[in-house]
Order: sequence, then structure tokens, then C-alpha cells
Amino acid sequence: MKKILLSFAVFMTSLISTFAINKNTVEIIYNGTTATVSVASNISSYVTVTSGSSSHVIIKQSEAFEGIDATLDNEDGEIIYSLSGSSNDGEFYMEGAFKCTVELNGLTLTNPSGPAINIQNGKRIAVSAQKGTVNTLTDGANETYNGCLHIKGHTKMKGKGTLNIVGNSKHGIYSKEYLEIKNMTLNVNTSIKDAIHCKEYFLLESGNISLNGAGDDGIQVELSSDPATSITTEHEEENTGNFYMTAGTLTISDYQGKAIKTDGSITYSGGTRNFNTDDTETYTDIQTVSQASAANSAAVYDLKGRQLKANAATGKGLFIIRKEGKAIKVIGK
Repeated sequence: MKKILLSFAVFMTSLISTFAINKNTVEIIYNGTTATVSVASNISSYVTVTSGSSSHVIIKQSEAFEGIDATLDNEDGEIIYSLSGSSNDGEFYMEGAFKCTVELNGLTLTNPSGPAINIQNGKRIAVSAQKGTVNTLTDGANETYNGCLHIKGHTKMKGKGTLNIVGNSKHGIYSKEYLEIKNMTLNVNTSIKDAIHCKEYFLLESGNISLNGAGDDGIQVELSSDPATSITTEHEEENTGNFYMTAGTLTISDYQGKAIKTDGSITYSGGTRNFNTDDTETYTDIQTVSQASAANSAAVYDLKGRQLKANAATGKGLFIIRKEGKAIKVIGK
């Protein structure tokens, strides 16, 4: 009889746990060298956890997933990954092909050998520090990746909580595409290179951002080597290499390079700036070239410095042309 009651209790606990998870949610709770991953039943066929109970959580979101059970709060029916708990030897790695949200719900996560959070998904990725929570991410000294918080897609950071980042490898935050910040209290306390490094553009709409101890620039914004994107309602072009600050507070201190470095322009239209606004660098010598002028260039390189065929810049994308002892960045059209 005791065995029957015990089995029934275990079953009910499991059932309650399943129903306690909101739709479209993957809940990850870190505890030392282990992590408990719970997946809502409505998305279980789209989410594969390959890491078992390890604190190095690896999740693959099906490429067939295109949203499910949309609501007013989740208009696209995306998957929400809720991270909490603590681990001194863990990570969150996720692959996917549809936008998603990563919620930080009181997370302390250190990965001694890589990024604390690594999102290999080229779509819009929202990172939300939940209201009232304090979250800390720390990476290890390993230069095979670009940031403690490393995101392949468009990055939107938000929430009324706090996120602390310690970057022991390269950048504190790396976004392969644009980066927008709203409401969040963000502290990048250490970074071997840039505190924040992104491509396309950077936008600070609100929040309290403190960048301290960068080994290079406070914020660097690069043009993407991908072809130019279409015009948006907020900006004339996504892939501008521009920096925009419309509100919020931005403090940049104890850096070794520039406070802000961009491949485009720097625009302040509001907010409070606690740094030397003269200690910035913009790359204004970016030209759009025709096929004829590109074909006549002396030498053409990609952004990694690899020499290309002379007519390479006749295609779409960003290139470096060296001619008559000068080097310019050009956008092929």
C-alpha cells in the first residue's frame, strides 16, 4: 500500500510540474553541476534537449518551428526560455531558426570554457532581465568565441531587472547583428576587448548602462559584411554602422580604446552621457562604388583581410579597397 501511495505521489508531483509550466515556455533551473529542464507540452515536439541533466545546457529548436499558440503577450507564438538558479560550471546554448525570448529570472551562470549564454539563431533574440531580479554572467578565458553573452541574430535587451556581465575572453556582449537596449540596468564590469560589440547599428532607448574596464572600446559598432538591408521605420537603413542614443543613462569608464567607435555616425537625441563624448571615433570614409570603379581597384579584401579577386567588390556587400597607398571601406551595389 505504501508503494502504491508513493508512486501516486511521484506521479502527481510530475503532473503538477508539467501543468505549472506556461505554454511556449522552457524552464531551466541551474543547481551547481546540474540543471533541470522542463518543456511545456505544446512545444515539446519542437524542442530537443541533448545535454541531459548537465549544467551545460544544450537545446535545439526545430527549424520547422514557426510559432504556436500566439497571445496578446506573445504575438508571434515564440518560445520563451526561462533561466534561473546558479552554476559555476555551466552554460546555455541554443540553436534555432525562429525568434525567441531568453528570460533571466535570478540567474548566476559561469562558463569557464566558453560563453555563459550562446544563441546560435540568426533571428530576433530578446534578452529580458525580469523585474526585481539580479543576474550575473561570467565567461572563461577562451578566444574561440566573441562574447560572454554571444548572440548570432538581432538582439533586443530589455526588462526592469539587472544584468551584470564579466567578460574574460573577448567582448562582454557580442551581437552579430543590431543591438537595442530598453529599460534594463546593464553593468559590463570587465571585458578583455569591447564591453559591447555589435554590427549593423546600436540603439539605446532607455535604461541605465554602465561599462567599466574595457580592454578596448566601450562600444564598437561595425557594418555587417552581409548585403545592405531594407529601410526601416526607425532608421534609414539597418546596416549603417551607426550609434543612436535617444534616452537613458550611459556611463563608460576605465577603457583602453575609445568610448564609442563606429563604422557610421554617432547620434545623441536624449539621455545622460557620463563619458567624454569627444573621445569617440567614426569611420566616415565609407563609399558606395559602381561596378566599373570597383573593377579598376588595385586590390580588394574582405573584412578579415583576405585578398579577393579584383572584381569581387562588384557584388553586394562590404569590402576594403586598397589603392594608391590608401584603404577605404566600400559597399558594393
